Amino acid sequence: MPLGVRLRFGRAAVQVVARRAGIRLLHIKGDTLDAGIRRQPHIGSDVDVLVDPRRVKDMHARLVENGWRVYSTFLDGSPFGHAQTYHHPDWGFLDLHRRFPGIRVGDRRAFDTLWEGHGEHDAVGVRCAVPAVDGQVVLLMLNAARNLRDLGPEAQRVWQEQTQSDRERRIELVRTLGADVACAVTLGELETHRLRREYRLWKSISQGGSRAGEWWGRVLAARTPWEAVQTVARAPMANRSRLAHELGRDPEVRDIVKATARRLRGGASAILRGRRS
Repeated sequence: MPLGVRLRFGRAAVQVVARRAGIRLLHIKGDTLDAGIRRQPHIGSDVDVLVDPRRVKDMHARLVENGWRVYSTFLDGSPFGHAQTYHHPDWGFLDLHRRFPGIRVGDRRAFDTLWEGHGEHDAVGVRCAVPAVDGQVVLLMLNAARNLRDLGPEAQRVWQEQTQSDRERRIELVRTLGADVACAVTLGELETHRLRREYRLWKSISQGGSRAGEWWGRVLAARTPWEAVQTVARAPMANRSRLAHELGRDPEVRDIVKATARRLRGGASAILRGRRS
């Protein structure tokens, strides 16, 4: 089955699961973007949805009931812990987002803000909710902040070519979502936010750096003290999902111990190199 066809049916399948459970989803990225935003259609490689954070556990349960299996967890996927990846033998991969990287306000407030005024996308006859065009543009800017080489030029073009009234509305939406630092990355204005807590993390993501530097950036960027404590506790632990994919099986305790030891040695070496430089 061609990838584009598979993704459209996969999107429809996810939406049907959510609709039957009364769960709100916003479909994002890929072919759900408004035709006026991207000059070249982009299919993507998986289905991306932003789920009402109040219903994450419910959506997970419904997906598993319908043949989806967890491929990587929220904690294993990215520095932001924003998405959990699933795989279905027929429909391929799904990224279930509980938040979107770069948005600093609470997950519930962010979802409700993006849900307001949402539009619709047709996936093989199944109606799927999508953010309004303003929300789609802002999410494109935030997504480009993590992939400047591939998405940066197009996101910058979209921002430059918008009308003044569009720009004013979207700047206000960026402020409402607390997403100004990530948006500044795409616009090449990160250095104007050097005093912000998330500056180090975005600098590491957009410009590269050591793993130790990235983890320190995660700690500084944590939205709450408890989140910071959890980040520190996870730093030395092996990525269980990644290890399972490398081994081709569920890792045993000894596998995790060995991987964690390698991670600790690597972190210590990075810190020592940083001190010497």
